Amino acid sequence: MFDKLDDLLRRFEEIINELHEPDVVNDQNRFRKLMKEQSDLTPLVEAYTEYKKCKQDVEDSLAMLEEENDEEMREMLKEELSAGRKRIEELEQELKILLLPKDPNDDKNVIVEIRAGAGGDESALFAAEIYRMYVHYAESQRWKVETMSVDEIGIGGMKEVTFMLSGQGAYSKMKYESGVHRVQRVPETESQGRIHTSTITVAVMPEAEEVDVVIDEKDIRIDVMRASGNGGQCVNTTDSAVRLTHYPTGIVVYSQTEKSQLQNKAKAFALLRAKLYDIEQQKAHDAEAQLRRSQVGTGDRSEKIRTYNFPQGRVTDHRIGLTLYKLDKIMNGDIQEIVEACIAADQAAKLAKMNEN
Repeated sequence: MFDKLDDLLRRFEEIINELHEPDVVNDQNRFRKLMKEQSDLTPLVEAYTEYKKCKQDVEDSLAMLEEENDEEMREMLKEELSAGRKRIEELEQELKILLLPKDPNDDKNVIVEIRAGAGGDESALFAAEIYRMYVHYAESQRWKVETMSVDEIGIGGMKEVTFMLSGQGAYSKMKYESGVHRVQRVPETESQGRIHTSTITVAVMPEAEEVDVVIDEKDIRIDVMRASGNGGQCVNTTDSAVRLTHYPTGIVVYSQTEKSQLQNKAKAFALLRAKLYDIEQQKAHDAEAQLRRSQVGTGDRSEKIRTYNFPQGRVTDHRIGLTLYKLDKIMNGDIQEIVEACIAADQAAKLAKMNEN
């Protein structure tokens, strides 16, 4: 581990030197790549630098303890030694986590698809609430929210909604939301006051660039049509909506949220690329079944990941055994505690697997 850390420290110093070279400054692509590499290495370099300083401080304190006769001074040195050793242990754990292989998609924007499941209108209402929960969370993270397609029902629910979240670390935080979300509550239409259980599914897909997925024009049928629903002026009077059918997979995507056919076409292609990229990701996950088991619910879309119990005001994440009694705050977008717990559990599982090997 420390040989690798020394290599990365040398690489970090090389990058700093390269960034001052005129040839690099004048080459914007190379400059951006080096800046990104420097940014990625900075937390690791800072932790390793502190680790080496702590190790040196402990050695110095031990040497002083051997020579010191004053009892009060010896007690102070022992306290410093204890604090230094504790910090060294913390930094070793931190460095192991920082050295874990990074998910190449972590820095990507995400496309989120929410679909109503079992429970009829109640499920569609919950889908709309979960959509709003993610919008509020995105606002707290300063991500941009862009709706790609939506199928609404008259009472304020959504049969389906697809949207993009753009911003730093969007996939690294949102990837744990994929799966089945279950709600338990008394629907407004329930006259007997009985608690109903409904479900929705959430799919979180990294945005795919054109270089990630190549789509052959022969494999696509493009249909244009008038948008339906409440779209405002122009949307319902021109052929602005776009539907793409991908023959090899049977995937159909639809975009109607923009007034311009070109904009809807671009959104539809972005969604199709994400879906095709996601299929490849799923295949890779299935091929590495052992890796799949070491991760916290980032693969199986049929996995029931979370229950929102309204009568008791609690939310339970079943993958990590976390229960929080702050349902109102969570439905208003305060899901950071759940996200951080999923990340920590994922890291712990990967560290355990790495130690086995």
